[in-house]
Order: sequence, then C-alpha cells, then structure tokens
Amino acid sequence: MDLSHRIDTAMSAAIARAQGQASPDGAVPGRLAAALHYAVTPGGARIRPTICLSVAKACGDDRPALSDSAAIALELIHCASLVHDDLPAFDNADFRRGKPTVHLAFSEPLAVLTGDSLIIAAFEELGGADDADAARALRLVRLLSRHTGMPHGICAGQGWESEAQVDLRAYHRSKTAALFVAATQMGALAAGQDPEPWEELGARIGEAFQVADDLRDALYDEQALGKPAGQDVANARPSAVEELGVQGAIKHLQDILSGAIASIPSCPGEGQLAQLVRLYAERMTPVAPARV
Repeated sequence: MDLSHRIDTAMSAAIARAQGQASPDGAVPGRLAAALHYAVTPGGARIRPTICLSVAKACGDDRPALSDSAAIALELIHCASLVHDDLPAFDNADFRRGKPTVHLAFSEPLAVLTGDSLIIAAFEELGGADDADAARALRLVRLLSRHTGMPHGICAGQGWESEAQVDLRAYHRSKTAALFVAATQMGALAAGQDPEPWEELGARIGEAFQVADDLRDALYDEQALGKPAGQDVANARPSAVEELGVQGAIKHLQDILSGAIASIPSCPGEGQLAQLVRLYAERMTPVAPARV
C-alpha cells in the first residue's frame, strides 16, 4: 500500500469517528460533523504525515497501525491550526485550498468548534492505540503535545504575531518547524527508534517550508496559491523575504535543504529518505512567479 493510500484510508476512518458515525443513537450536530469533513478535504500535499510515515518506513515500520495513527494525529493538528489561523481574529482569510474557509462556509462559531474538535480527534487517535502499543503511544502523545502548545509549539508560533518584537528564527521554529520536527520524531518513535536524532531533520525541513511559504506569499497570486496572497505584508507579519529579500531568501532556502539531507540519521532507509527530501526541495523552490 503506498503512503498516500495509507494516509487517506486512516484519515477517513479518523474523521468518521470524530463525526460520531458510530454513535448508537445517531444524534450528532450535523453541521459540525460536515464542517469536520470540509476542513480536511481536499487533503493538499499531506506533507507532514508523508514525512512521518517515510521516517517510520526508513526505521523499519514494525507497527504500521501505530505509524498510521501518529501520521493522522499530526495531520489533524495541522488542519485544526489552518481552521483557526483563517479566522477573522487572525488572518481573516477567505479561501483555503481553493475553496471558502471554514468560518465563511459554516460560520465563525462552528469554525472554532471544528478546530477544537480536530485537536481532540488527534489525541483520541493516539489514545485508541492497541494495548501492546500503549507505551509508544503515550510517548507519541507527549511529543505531539510539546510541538502543538507552548512554549515552542505552533500555539507559540501564532503567539509571536502578537509581540512587538519578533525573533524571526523562533517564530519560524514554532509556527512551522514544530510540526515538521513532530513528523520526523513521531515517525521514528512509532517504529521503536529514539526520536531525538531526528529533531534536526524536522527542524530544517520546517524552516525550509516556512521560507518557501514566505516566498510564495510574496511572489505568487491568489489563483496560484489557492488562498489569499500578500498576507505577510498585509498583516505586518515577519518573513524571510522582508528580512533577506527575494534572492537572499531563495539562497537561504537552498542552504537549509542541503543541510537537511546531510542531517538524516543513519537508518535502513536512509537513501530513499534523502531522495524524498530532494523531491521536496524541488517542489518548494519557487520557479516562475505569477506576480512581483
């Protein structure tokens, strides 16, 4: 089974559980249930769960069901963060992945509840692990919690946007890199390996992803992005383009990705993992901007 099929199958099952499809009396709030499905589809690149499963495979993937749960829990947290980020209190975005954002399609209260429900579903996914996997699952919960909340998780990343003085590296590490570190570490841990050596790879991929996102926001239009463009400038957010300029940001991106490949820990699937990072490097690097 290829990784995309594994991810899609596991995500469908997780959302069905979150929607209460197995509820004995079937009495669930239908609009909230619909919003949960809306928030995770279409799936986009699913880059974080793909990295998680790729690392698990590189480390042996001896418990694939647990690896799937780790990958899906991570993606549910990511989707929740997008729903919350798009709210009027934050980015006030109208589009995400080429369609109206959740708060426009369903209302602000339901968008808040959708994000909250996805977060709960993420931890429920890990909490439902088999008894034989309980020890690993508990460590996965701890890892995901660390990279989601304060002081260095994605909540901290959003919090940096309310500070008068922003540490750009700390901002990027929390807002974006945190879930990529979670992806590499949770993949290794799900396969029974020490997660600590995998931190640098995740941090480098995450930093590269944020720099690439800053470049796309500065160079591409709304049609190309599938969401509003120029948001860093419009919301006075710190960015690599603002700090380094376009060419400087591109050079910085290339340096980060070279370091990412060099940082891959020794493992049976090291070569295949390096190829995956090179593929992401090609996809991340802006080629032909649609606007300047």
